[in-house]
Amino acid sequence: MSDVEKHSASRDSSKEANHVESFDGLPPDPDAHLSLEERDKIDKKLIRKLDWILIPWLCILYLLAFLDRSNIGNAKVANLPQDLHLRLPDQYNETLTIFFISYSLFEPLTNVLLKRLRPSVFIPIIMVLWGASMTGMGFVYNYSGLMAARWFLGLAEAGLFPGVNYYLSCWYRRSEFGVRAAIFFSAAAISGSFGGLLAAAIELMDGIGGRPGWAWIFILEGLLTVVFGVASFWMVHDFPDQARFLSDVDRIRVVRRLKLDQQSSAEHEEWKISYLIAGLKDWKMWLGMVIYMGCDMPLYAFSLFLPSIIQELGWSTSTVRSQLLSVPPYAAAALLTVVIGFVADRTRQRGLCNIVVSFIGIAGFLMLLASTDARVKYAGTFLGALGIYPCISNTITWMANNTEGVYKRGVVLGFVIGWGNLNGIVSSNIYYNPPRYLEGHGIMVAYMTLFLLGGSVLMTTLLRIENKKRREGKRDYRIEGKSAAEIEALGDAKPDFMYTV
Repeated sequence: MSDVEKHSASRDSSKEANHVESFDGLPPDPDAHLSLEERDKIDKKLIRKLDWILIPWLCILYLLAFLDRSNIGNAKVANLPQDLHLRLPDQYNETLTIFFISYSLFEPLTNVLLKRLRPSVFIPIIMVLWGASMTGMGFVYNYSGLMAARWFLGLAEAGLFPGVNYYLSCWYRRSEFGVRAAIFFSAAAISGSFGGLLAAAIELMDGIGGRPGWAWIFILEGLLTVVFGVASFWMVHDFPDQARFLSDVDRIRVVRRLKLDQQSSAEHEEWKISYLIAGLKDWKMWLGMVIYMGCDMPLYAFSLFLPSIIQELGWSTSTVRSQLLSVPPYAAAALLTVVIGFVADRTRQRGLCNIVVSFIGIAGFLMLLASTDARVKYAGTFLGALGIYPCISNTITWMANNTEGVYKRGVVLGFVIGWGNLNGIVSSNIYYNPPRYLEGHGIMVAYMTLFLLGGSVLMTTLLRIENKKRREGKRDYRIEGKSAAEIEALGDAKPDFMYTV
């Protein structure tokens, strides 16, 4: 067994203390003189510090991002189409579609920009820009103005979700990243709950300043984003090797623990075109794109049209009640998202988690498709949310776990997330013919069955086969005659790199 294998296998055990100094490429261990118990205590304290400094603020930022991109669904039931004289459903759906075009086109580029400009600069800038676009939506008077505002909203928001997932993967071990990504993404589900409550309250401002209630939804939520964007210049931190909130010793500790987890993500790399080529040649990226489109398209369709779906249940003509009834499904989805993140981290069975959760979502949309009973359909919205939201963060974590190298991981996540979001164009154009929305629910079932469920089964199978070959030594030829630096450059192609299945 190689030194890399020994240390990978023992990184969470007492053996680490005896072997870390011989691990190739590690900085000197500042805690070598301490006992195992003392080292473990320091490590836990370091993780708590990272969690409290990094995660809460990033969750707030994504809550604002998802709120801003999906609040047009709340504005729709607050008479936006009627006030702007939109031709339904065509022109309203086009305003949804144009967001995803700009959002998806620029996403693959954003992780490279994030690395080159630094998170503490890149993230605040894009927040201020999309907050300004959001605010501008409250002052549009026609279809053209709304289309322009939505285009720039998508352009500015493109960097946040792939950027933060990539950023977090550069701070945590593979077995720690999933639950953090799940907590971060649960902000999207919480924003659904929060968005419904907030929209119900803001809508009561109808007529103030001569603006309708839906306009105030855009204006106030946009201004809130700008405020948090400015604060982010101080609240968002850089990568481990540059983060100012870490001491020199803690910076070494973060780098060491990631290196022991077979990650080079904490270290500085210069951009090379070879990283792009490596990502494009990786079959996992292409299959990951298929899986992600299977949950991302349903995610946006659900968030954009849930208020309309609930309004069509016929329980009440009140738009405020429709907004409030959209809250509970999102709250349930947020809870399950975190639970699945925790379970997947502990079991390292991310594919199985995707498979199980996807069945829940498929069942929910089949209920919406087949039933005319309002109670059954409302229950279906719960299962639909439960089957979508956990798979988003789990799939992204799965891809990050299995892609090594700072820039290659950024490229892979950019393409996977960008392609998934491009399918938001589909989301924007499948829900018509109320009240049953048969086409929309049917396409949701097809996406989740073919791409999310089917893709997860195929990915899990192929990764298990590859891991078996590596354990049997059938990939050892890749390191024959290579130096330590050349072996390190192989990234996740190294024979001792075991994929998370």
